[in-house]
Amino acid sequence: MEKIKHTTVATNGINMHVASIGTGPAVLFLHGFPELWYSWRKQLLYLSSRGYRAIAPDLRGYGDTDAPPSITSYTALHVVGDLVGLLDEFGIEQVFLVGHDWGALIAWYFCLLRPDRVKALVNLSVVFRSRNPATKPVDQYRALFGDDFYICRFQEPGVAEEDFAQIDTARLIKKFLGGRSPKPPCVPKEIGFRGLPDLRTLPSWLSEEDVNYYASKFSQKGFTGGLNYYRCLDL
Repeated sequence: MEKIKHTTVATNGINMHVASIGTGPAVLFLHGFPELWYSWRKQLLYLSSRGYRAIAPDLRGYGDTDAPPSITSYTALHVVGDLVGLLDEFGIEQVFLVGHDWGALIAWYFCLLRPDRVKALVNLSVVFRSRNPATKPVDQYRALFGDDFYICRFQEPGVAEEDFAQIDTARLIKKFLGGRSPKPPCVPKEIGFRGLPDLRTLPSWLSEEDVNYYASKFSQKGFTGGLNYYRCLDL
């Protein structure tokens, strides 16, 4: 059975870690926060067995991909540029594009900026929101949900990172990936993300091995790269 290959690609001024497998029409998977290429591991294996070339990078700031220090290096223009460079390096003209969470947001931008490189789009979890010239995105969220809304809480550099550092990384990953509520995720400062309820049992699709993989990578890299996407929303 063919195995997933891991390579490093120089693109747009950074080194990007890329997992890929298979041959045929290309499918490019974009992960969310706090995730990695690993979120797509089962889809990579399945689609490669169905005759596709399946590709899933660690996005800028995540996992084994470089994390530029400047907050302003995480705009949609930067991240889409990384991905276009990746396709150029692989000699791929067009892809089926699949995004989840922040990956979905980047995928919307990818389609807007470079529709010539996209055959079709599948997006999960984040709908398209057109630009509102009258107000900035973070101000919109603050007006709707208040300062405790998680996106608003992520804005100040270092604050969320300090909060996250108060508990074990694996425990934090479980809170993020396993917590499900239909309410807008608001986190009062006095409670913090560290104070969110712990999972009693993992969902069927998430194992301790999975949690430990994510935790090992975020323990090494930190969360700042991923948080900087939120800090660039208004850009």
